[in-house]
Amino acid sequence: MKKKISLIIPSYNEQESLPILYDSLCGVAEKMPDYEFEFLFVDDGSTDGTKAVLRKLAAEDKRTIYFSFSRNFGKESAMYCGFCNAKGDYVAVMDADMQDPPSLLPEMVKDLETGEYDSVATRRVSRQGEPPIRSFFARIFYRIINKISDADIVDGARDFRLMTREMVNAIIRMCEYNRFSKGIFGWIGFRTKWIPFENIERVAGQTKWNFWGLFKYSLDGIINFSQVPLVLSSWMGIFFTILAFVMILFVIVRRLIFGDPVQGWASLVCIITLIGGIQLFCIGILGQYISKMYLEVKNRPHYIIGETNEKNVNRIK
Repeated sequence: MKKKISLIIPSYNEQESLPILYDSLCGVAEKMPDYEFEFLFVDDGSTDGTKAVLRKLAAEDKRTIYFSFSRNFGKESAMYCGFCNAKGDYVAVMDADMQDPPSLLPEMVKDLETGEYDSVATRRVSRQGEPPIRSFFARIFYRIINKISDADIVDGARDFRLMTREMVNAIIRMCEYNRFSKGIFGWIGFRTKWIPFENIERVAGQTKWNFWGLFKYSLDGIINFSQVPLVLSSWMGIFFTILAFVMILFVIVRRLIFGDPVQGWASLVCIITLIGGIQLFCIGILGQYISKMYLEVKNRPHYIIGETNEKNVNRIK
């Protein structure tokens, strides 16, 4: 009996890229006749003709399954939808813009078949074509999160990876609302082989990630997988409390012994402003964690499927 490979492709406004990707996937499938394929396209509330393209592909190829969200829920929700509905023995996640080369799939499957690995993941060894400022902050982010969290995230890691059914089941069990898949992949463990490749620019369309979006995404990753910001704010509070007591003693001694009134209202204003700013910063850190807890306890669905060609699917998850 043939093993099935499920390919999860989150898509948001990718009407130009999807036909190119589909042709490439069909070419790879033809070179792997010993395996059965299913193409799971997740339309994340696109506003262009993405849904129409997926309808056409599904009508022409029974291997194509599409899920169209009722609105834009985000890439993480699209990936989770794919994991929950994938039926394959092996499951892969890849972008729709061809920056994750489908030509690597045969090599990835071959590595999994050895039984030595549970996951074969890809990482970019270069960031050619990416804005320098984005590349700089991306490297800083990877260094920080690996030092302050339990998640093992490799610099340049892509979401493009092929996993065994056991690993996918573990990911599905992590049903948190605030998802950061790169951290989840690293946190659950399993044996992973990394395949390096040169950065590839998207074949069509525009990237959906701007600097601010990536910055917020990186903050989500840090908050979801580390308590260090909370610890840091606590230590800052202790430090400034001790400093305040020292300064109080200094003022008292200076007044009693030397009879010298403390002068310098300008410096006092600066100190008050500094401490007030640090207090607000620490409150902001605490607020970020509380907001994540607030979203979790409301237990809202990760996504709502508005349209699909799959039967007997849970449309709200």
